Amino acid sequence: MINKKEIIAISVITFILAFTISLLKNWQMFFYSIIGVFLVIAINIIAKKSVGFYFDSEVEIRMWEIKKYGFKAHQNFKRPFPAGAFFPVIFTIFSLGNMTWMGSLVFDVKAKIHRAAKRHGLYSFSEMTESHIGFIAAAGILVNLIIAAISYFIGFQDFAKLNIYFAFFNMLPLSDLDGNKIFFGNLVLWSFLAAITLVAVGYAFLLV
Repeated sequence: MINKKEIIAISVITFILAFTISLLKNWQMFFYSIIGVFLVIAINIIAKKSVGFYFDSEVEIRMWEIKKYGFKAHQNFKRPFPAGAFFPVIFTIFSLGNMTWMGSLVFDVKAKIHRAAKRHGLYSFSEMTESHIGFIAAAGILVNLIIAAISYFIGFQDFAKLNIYFAFFNMLPLSDLDGNKIFFGNLVLWSFLAAITLVAVGYAFLLV
């Protein structure tokens, strides 16, 4: 299930990403960009929530925020910086309109204690391990890459690119992005997905 906060976060990020993608091409692509970005995000979220359900947990999507600006405990922003909203615009400007940042949504996960106790014994999964969280994050990335491959072979090259770029930026091991969760949850899995993503990005640059 998707709650009201998730709907707002997804809608805002979809609009921002579609806006920046339109800047890279032309304004006539804005409507199609909204549809494409929404589908890419929806595919990613459905995969995460499905794997989260398998692990008896609840996955909640939110906008990526940065709370710290340094390594010391007191180096925190008074209010979290909404990086997910600003990075696409900033990155598009600094790249001179050649590319946009697509790592804008992150997720939190909580175990369903009552279900876990029933299926696995009391307290067995009262807390999610980094490995479980890594698998949930990896599910979204993997599905985006699979959809990218399918889209390419059936002739939807632009949609394939969107999925690849979305996977690439979310694979970066930064802050709360999926890549960081996978990196610390399962380094082997992160290395495997990173290699596939880099190959896919290479092919995406060759697509006309």
